[in-house]
Amino acid sequence: MGVSLFLLAMAFSPSAALAGQIGAVEIGDSAVTVHFDDLVAGASAFLLAGPDRIALDIAGAQPGQSPGSGGVVRAVRQGQQSDGSARVVLDLAQPALVKEAHFAADGRSLSFRLQPVSAEAFRQAARAPRVELQPPANFRAKPPEKRYSVSVPIGTPKPALPLPRIHGGSNERLPLVVIDAGHGGHDPGAISPHNGRYEKDITLALARAIRDELVGSGRVRVALTRSDDRYLVLEERYGVARRLKADLFISIHADAAENQEARGASIYTLSEVASDREAARLAARENKANIINGVDLSGHDGDVSSILLDLAQRETMNVASDFARLLQREASDEVKFRTSAHRFASFVVLKAPDTPSVLFETGFISNKEDAAFLASPGGQKKIARGVREAVQLHFARQIAAVAP
Repeated sequence: MGVSLFLLAMAFSPSAALAGQIGAVEIGDSAVTVHFDDLVAGASAFLLAGPDRIALDIAGAQPGQSPGSGGVVRAVRQGQQSDGSARVVLDLAQPALVKEAHFAADGRSLSFRLQPVSAEAFRQAARAPRVELQPPANFRAKPPEKRYSVSVPIGTPKPALPLPRIHGGSNERLPLVVIDAGHGGHDPGAISPHNGRYEKDITLALARAIRDELVGSGRVRVALTRSDDRYLVLEERYGVARRLKADLFISIHADAAENQEARGASIYTLSEVASDREAARLAARENKANIINGVDLSGHDGDVSSILLDLAQRETMNVASDFARLLQREASDEVKFRTSAHRFASFVVLKAPDTPSVLFETGFISNKEDAAFLASPGGQKKIARGVREAVQLHFARQIAAVAP
């Protein structure tokens, strides 16, 4: 039985208990095999055009590890859906359709072939309805026999965070830059073994220095997410930028590593797949700050909203990447950068869909030279000058691009 476009509709309701974890996703030249370590309830897949992707929802499963790429598949991403399914997204290097989809006889793997097609054929296929296919009946995860309901009081919602002061005048025609000093309050961030300085204090000093340089240029307005030692959850940080309708968001941090020889600045922009193990480690460390104040209860939008959000975010990511390259170029005369300075990670603070955002790791406070540079007024001013030059050129390019 061949399934040309869509496959594997859920055999049970979304409330089915999670059963199998995705053990591996094997990518060949044209074949894809998804392995499970236990039984799953079923699956469904759909196509997304521009950029071209295949999204596969595995009912009753948890996400696992993703490989890099292979064949017509440029990258693989995984995540947990709110309906109890795992989503596997195949980013395609060229348009391709799903062919000859089938479960293994024991229900522990799902295989299909990818057939390259034209862009127009892919767009037409993306409008087609789903086609059903189920695992073998004897090897299919069953829904729980009993359903339970748990009520938890969550209290009244917190009032919205007061918006910070905007520096640099009241001319709303000037671009607005929001500077975020990382960490703060009961979250000190990293601690330098050389001078005992907290990351939260260094980032605040840097944010103030950058604000002063930008305001002094007279070309932009500036707001700080925090101007003192206070704690903000991660969503509040980029939330300030979104509520102010900022044109650029820069989150300031200072890195730390076990190897005290590691040094140099780096700039991160958003990617669904971390660019290397270090980026994944750093993203995990920063994102843990959000666990301190409680559980994330945010919901999930429907497929249409997800597609629109994805498109908007990709454009925003492109603008952020352009600024990251500018920042490295303009600041490199006075700031030491790592060899591969522009990196990618899934930091929460970078996920505003409509505000170009970068996370600037200004150096390693675990390194003696970097720690001294970051703690000194002279070093902070050099970093601030580099940011000022990059910001000015960034907005000058934007103005030139829209000029008649």
